[in-house]
Amino acid sequence: MKVHRVVVLALDGVYPFELGIPNRVFGSARGRYEVRTCSLDGRPVRTSADYAIAVEHDSGILDTADTVVLPACDIRMTLGGDLPQPVRDALARMRPGARLVAICTGSFVAAAAGLLDGRPATTHWHQADLFRRTFPRVRLDPAVLYVDDDDVLTSAGAAAGIDLCLHIVRRDHGSAVANAVARRCVVPPWRDGGQAQYIEQPIPPSTSTGTADARQWALENLHLPLTVDELAAQARMSKRTFARRFSEEVGMSPGRWLIQQRLFRARHLLESTDMTVDRIAGEVGFATGTSLRQHLHEAIGVSPQVYRRTFTQTPI
Repeated sequence: MKVHRVVVLALDGVYPFELGIPNRVFGSARGRYEVRTCSLDGRPVRTSADYAIAVEHDSGILDTADTVVLPACDIRMTLGGDLPQPVRDALARMRPGARLVAICTGSFVAAAAGLLDGRPATTHWHQADLFRRTFPRVRLDPAVLYVDDDDVLTSAGAAAGIDLCLHIVRRDHGSAVANAVARRCVVPPWRDGGQAQYIEQPIPPSTSTGTADARQWALENLHLPLTVDELAAQARMSKRTFARRFSEEVGMSPGRWLIQQRLFRARHLLESTDMTVDRIAGEVGFATGTSLRQHLHEAIGVSPQVYRRTFTQTPI
């Protein structure tokens, strides 16, 4: 198996959390990736925190990368819609066919280099208006966690970078490897890229009268035609109270959450089994294969057959 080389470019004002994500996620994939970190000139780099970091490589290593990662950094260098020449020269070293990944405001750097023109992308919601004004040629979607546009992938802020890197592992090596990586990193194995960013939504206090037990019961019985009335009964609440509390705790309605969980389970079965679409639909609680096809297409824009081909290809 060919080891995939990931090179992370640390630019001035890099955010330490986002800088560490590629090594933590890809490095947990048991030898499938090697991660190298570089600065423009191989010298220490100022971070957004109260310390600098030292690296072992300069940007010359970028021409060896299968994937180049741009973590969040100081975006002031991009606000004229251009980049300092050393940064532009460094990115020009990327070899043809290399994959580009921008985490959080790393998308500003990619956009300033012209690498996002005409393409869909995202960034941190707080910087979305500034991004639109500065890079009007980019098709920005600030409401999603990440965007996969084949060889160019972008994520929203902070933890969304973890979601994006796990998605890449999943795309490269399938759900079993990605799930194992997620367990090692103690993070959720999957959050759909189309899921809304969490934008200033208050978190309710934890109580012993919440909906967690009902949700767990639902996950154990997804194959049944569950209703909100049944979930409310499990929580010993009225339907109205349950729906309100559920939305406060989960950020979506019970019905939408059930569809999401059924799709998560269906995706896993599409990736890991050769079950027919109709059988998978029955296993996860959709009334028919047609219903599964409709919901999957609405969620991610592809049919079950296309999804299965995408995630069951033999890794190169």
